[in-house]
Amino acid sequence: MAAYRADDDYDFLYKVVLIGDSGVGKSNLLSRFTRNEFSLESKSTIGVEFATRSIRVDEKVVKAQIWDTAGQERYRAITSAYYRGAVGAFLVYDVTRRVTFENVERWLKELRDHTDANIVCMLVGNKADLRHLRAVSTEDATAFAERENTFFMETSALEALNVEDAFTQVLSQIYRVASKKALDVGGDDHAALPKGQSINVGGKDDVSEVKKVGCCSS
Repeated sequence: MAAYRADDDYDFLYKVVLIGDSGVGKSNLLSRFTRNEFSLESKSTIGVEFATRSIRVDEKVVKAQIWDTAGQERYRAITSAYYRGAVGAFLVYDVTRRVTFENVERWLKELRDHTDANIVCMLVGNKADLRHLRAVSTEDATAFAERENTFFMETSALEALNVEDAFTQVLSQIYRVASKKALDVGGDDHAALPKGQSINVGGKDDVSEVKKVGCCSS
């Protein structure tokens, strides 16, 4: 599914959040998917960063508004406002740091405490390129994902491994869930369903659009 580079021409808008411990590569996953960029510099920004990108799903243009905690997790400052309206989530850990995987359960609980039960969640084991430093087996992560009923994929933002596939799979599943809900309620107005929090971010190039806003408040 290729990126769709229109400004405001989209059918559905979905808010997706990136959560997980500091330093697991959330910001680089965001920049790799939205701008095809990777930065070796690790900088934590206090606040929230989000970017947008649109893709085609079943002949519809789906626009993802992807939110990154951008350092807030280090200060435990994430609030309900960050999660509000989210219909998808990436729960990210670093395959070379076992503790980041062990903390996934807490992040998942927080996510479920603040979002709808139907949120589409993917467990993401990032930095899969560092094979010689691996501390979390694929089997352990797969077992966790199956137990918690989430999707799972290992990625490398550095090598662009599975990043496109991970985001596309989640966005496609959100679209399918929303479409099914529309049919279940006896209508076909998908657009009438919650589509995530809409924010006027402006800009001309949807794919490269990145914005930063202040810390969330409940």
